[in-house]
Amino acid sequence: MSTNQHGPVAVDPDDVPGEPGEGLPDARQRRTILITVCIALMAVIASVSGLNVAQPDLAVAFDASQSTILWIINIYTLGLAALLLPLGAVGDRLGRKPVLVAGLVVFGLATAAAGLAPSAEVMLVARLFSGVGAAMIMPITLAVITSTFPEEERGRAIGVWTGVAGGGGVLGMFLSAALVDVASWRWLFVLPLVLGAVALVMTLRSVPGSRERSGHGFDVGGALASVVAVVGLIFVLQEGPERGWTAPVTLLALVVGVIAAVGFVAWELRRGEGALLDVRLFGERALAGGSITLLVVFGVQAGIFVVLFPFLQAVLGWSGLLSTLALMPMAVLMMAASGLAPQLAGRIGARATMATGILLAGAGLALLAGIVSVDGGYLSVLPGMLAMGLGMGLAMTPSTEAVTGSLPRERQGVASALNDVTREFGTALGVALLGALLSAGYRGAIDDRLAGVSEGPADIARGGVANAVEAANGAGPYAQELIRAGRESFVDGWQNAMWAGTVVMAALFLYVLVRGPRRPARTVASAEQPAGPDAAELVDSTERVDATTA
Repeated sequence: MSTNQHGPVAVDPDDVPGEPGEGLPDARQRRTILITVCIALMAVIASVSGLNVAQPDLAVAFDASQSTILWIINIYTLGLAALLLPLGAVGDRLGRKPVLVAGLVVFGLATAAAGLAPSAEVMLVARLFSGVGAAMIMPITLAVITSTFPEEERGRAIGVWTGVAGGGGVLGMFLSAALVDVASWRWLFVLPLVLGAVALVMTLRSVPGSRERSGHGFDVGGALASVVAVVGLIFVLQEGPERGWTAPVTLLALVVGVIAAVGFVAWELRRGEGALLDVRLFGERALAGGSITLLVVFGVQAGIFVVLFPFLQAVLGWSGLLSTLALMPMAVLMMAASGLAPQLAGRIGARATMATGILLAGAGLALLAGIVSVDGGYLSVLPGMLAMGLGMGLAMTPSTEAVTGSLPRERQGVASALNDVTREFGTALGVALLGALLSAGYRGAIDDRLAGVSEGPADIARGGVANAVEAANGAGPYAQELIRAGRESFVDGWQNAMWAGTVVMAALFLYVLVRGPRRPARTVASAEQPAGPDAAELVDSTERVDATTA
């Protein structure tokens, strides 16, 4: 029996990497474990991004409205985000391997059902259960790494996981676009299904069993409050742009989400050591700094994709497959930088590494805003994309370590889930805000460019750059003028969004310089030394001394 800040913890015989009676996994086994969890993670990420390339095909196949198609895409993310914290905690208690296996089974069955769905209704249900399975998989993959790898290797392993989480979406979109081009939208589900099946076999063979036994009962109240809060707030961010920010259903979801979030914090403070998530830990610079950095970085990344795809397709006239391929340099550089970040953090510190990444990402946004042009084409955006890929890769890995290292070993499922929830919130927030800025900038710029164009095509063109290109087919002699107006107005809106992102990154840079973690957060709550108030105070005081002498 041991104790820490969350109360007495009975150590289960399986609370070590490997099966009972076995030693720690050797280097070859750890590589196999890392490959396994990354394949499982890739299956989840591919399902998030894959359907985006097939929206027109889905609308035709199901004779569905755009709103229904967006729900088919978004309900997966909604189910995933809502259940991450509760299912991460379940994994800690019941065992990470069993929950991962169960998640892969649920995910695989639901993915197969979605690929065979005869109607939009069946597809919605299948996508919801896919999200449930993904919520069982995603936090456990990172928890397996943090509970299996020794401290000196943990950073590199987390770097690989972070690279897959950050750049894997682009790879998934590319493969999905290729499948749509050569086959049909139903083949989109083959990729995550195959990845999930491979991950299931490898999990059964190689992933060690580990679980924790807490002296407190499961926090049902906190779990329910977290689900309601996440559903309400994510719904607002997903549906606000479509339904309107002041629509009754949007405002109702916002009120419910905020009340549930406040109730969650109050309940967790009351639960104390038995809380699902000890919210007091957000007072520590490691957890707060890592969470805020991930929120902003993933928000900017998602917003960039919202801007880049219309530019490549509607402005440059590229196909979906070629547009996705154009994003690959950014994704590859991001994944490479994520793997190198732990080495850099070991030399200059976690805070300096995060700040360097944020500075590079901000510079990339400024380049995207400053040199983009219709005539400049792809080369006018490539330098900014490369700088962003490098910067985000450097920032994400130490931020992820800061979050997972702030909670003790018996809460690594919750820590990993918190990391994932932050990413999902950031993604939804970035899409909503940068997308809104792009749209507002476009509408404000196009009116002055429509002088002389007949009212019908002009009204259509005000809906967006893709609408302007489509309206040109019926604009007669004004066709080229309409296309040019739409493309140039899009670039104006693009610049508004990119400059806003640059300001946000500058604010984040200053915050990390002042409040970012100086050293990897795993020193606060390492597996070898239970974390508690005394340990946290010791490390925090060490950081203050280091900051004074720096």
